[in-house]
Amino acid sequence: MSHDFSSQQAETRAVYNEMQAEHGLPEVADVDYFLIATSEEADWRPLAEALTLQGFECQYIDDDEEADTPYLIATLPDQAISADGIWIGEETATRAALEHGFAPDGWGLEG
Repeated sequence: MSHDFSSQQAETRAVYNEMQAEHGLPEVADVDYFLIATSEEADWRPLAEALTLQGFECQYIDDDEEADTPYLIATLPDQAISADGIWIGEETATRAALEHGFAPDGWGLEG
């Protein structure tokens, strides 16, 4: 399975620009990347370990009533907020996720 990083990056930039125009974004924030399993066999623990080694803080959520499936939140704390900065973290998280049976499912900011 190949992943379209170009489309993902374009979407990230579009969402960033929209959020910046509508709300304004902080200069520094925690950036959360959401990752979902692509198969029943996918184990979040090795992914969390790999991401932790790259500076992410990870939390597995399996009791979110609003989500259809459990997911992993990979957070980069105290990041300078820019479209490029968000994308660099997202690409890193996505590459690790794809290697461990997960896929990206968006990002968000926590002030």
